[in-house]
Formats: sequence, structure tokens, C-alpha cells
Amino acid sequence: MKVSVIVVAGSLLLPVAGASAQGVTDAQIASIVVTANQVDIDAGKLAKSMATHADVKKFADQMITDHTGVNKSAVELVTKLTVTPEDNPTSQSIKAGGDKNVANLRTLKGAAFDKAYIDHEVAYHQQVLDAIDQTLIPSATNAELKALLVKVRPAFVAHLEHAKHVQSSLAK
Repeated sequence: MKVSVIVVAGSLLLPVAGASAQGVTDAQIASIVVTANQVDIDAGKLAKSMATHADVKKFADQMITDHTGVNKSAVELVTKLTVTPEDNPTSQSIKAGGDKNVANLRTLKGAAFDKAYIDHEVAYHQQVLDAIDQTLIPSATNAELKALLVKVRPAFVAHLEHAKHVQSSLAK
């Protein structure tokens, strides 16, 4: 299975990036992971159906596939570890931000939709990379959870670079 980004959050992930390392438990990290992946799956599904640019559709399809796979892996791991994901202000904020993003995207069409979706994906992935490095990995106390976060980090970087590439192609 292709391992991909474990966390995708967006502008409302700032509470994670700003949280102290001691402030996020493994159970909360599990909730953040699942919620953030689902948010990107939802945006990807909308983009796959509404985007007009072929590269945007391809990127959206990759987000759906990769984040669905990561959610499956994350759920399997937390089940194995008997960690129950704990809803928390960060996961709630991610969900609200994802809903707001999708609602905004639904109001757009054509090139405006494509640009808004990709611009959001670039910002989203950059902020999540910061959160992974500054909060999620340092906060994870379970070795397997921490290892999973570390393992998927390079794929997150690849998503960010892919989004930037698509963003630059739209600017031409």
C-alpha cells in the first residue's frame, strides 16, 4: 500500500501548531489524524467532480486514494493499540475548517474553483507539515504511533510539492 500523508488540516490547524508538546495526547492525535484525513478526502471528492483542469482532477484523485489508505492504516493501528480517538478542540477545529472550505468551494466554478482548491491544498499541507514537526511527532508517546507519523512525513512533503507544481501550472 502506498503510504501517504497522515495529517492534513488547513488554516484551522493552527491550534495544533501552536499547542505545547505536552498538550496533545495519543488519543487526541488519533482523532486529529482521522479527522484531518477525512477533511482532505471530502475536499478531494468535491474537486474530482467540479474541477475543470486535468491536473487538479488528478491531484484530487490522489488525495482521495492516499488519505483513504492512511485513514485505514491509522484506524488499524489505534485498534491494535487499543487507543480510542478522543475528540478535542483541534479535531473539532479541523472539521469546522474543512466544512467551511468545502462550502466555499461549492460556490466556485471553472478556473476559480481549480485555483481556490489548489491554493488551499498548498497552504493546508504546509501548515500540517509544521504541526507534524512541532507538535504531533514530539507529543506522541506511543512508539508505533510516533513511527507512523515519522514514516508518512516524506509523503506529506511529496503532496505539498505536487500541489505547488499544480499551482504553478495553473498560473501559466
